[in-house]
Amino acid sequence: MKKMIAAASLALLAAGAARAEVVDAQPNGFEVRREVVVAAPASVVWAILVQPSKWWSSAHTWSGSAANLSIGAASGGCFCERLPNGGSVLHMTTIHAAPGQKLVLSGALGPLQTSGATGALAFVLTEKDGLTTVTATYDVGGYVRGGLDKLAPAVDAVLGQQVAGLKAAAEAK
Repeated sequence: MKKMIAAASLALLAAGAARAEVVDAQPNGFEVRREVVVAAPASVVWAILVQPSKWWSSAHTWSGSAANLSIGAASGGCFCERLPNGGSVLHMTTIHAAPGQKLVLSGALGPLQTSGATGALAFVLTEKDGLTTVTATYDVGGYVRGGLDKLAPAVDAVLGQQVAGLKAAAEAK
């Protein structure tokens, strides 16, 4: 847990200008939100968003490499990861895909996968004057020993790291 909090603290620093917020945190669930403005049109942000290998941190994968990640950007699609020796991980399932506007995934990330918790991770893209505001919200509920509220700050920091990676990748395009 100490390593997770330390990594989350570093991720929070790396997130830079992303606006962070633990919206709510209770023993049975939490909501975290990150918002960032990307200097790129929504179509470019979307094209990068659905390629997590370009923006997700390798430090937050089971395989150790973001190159093994993919997202099926249609209902029922898989946010999946290839593992060595033919293994795989289903991180989340796509439940709503509106290209250039919204991507909603359902499931549990990281250590939440081995708990009784699950959530909805939504990315909403809003374009104005060639800039795209990305709002990422992760609502998690269920059971985790000791309470989900204690994990909210660490999850928020990790989400911040991913959103910062998305911004950097989209702006480098």
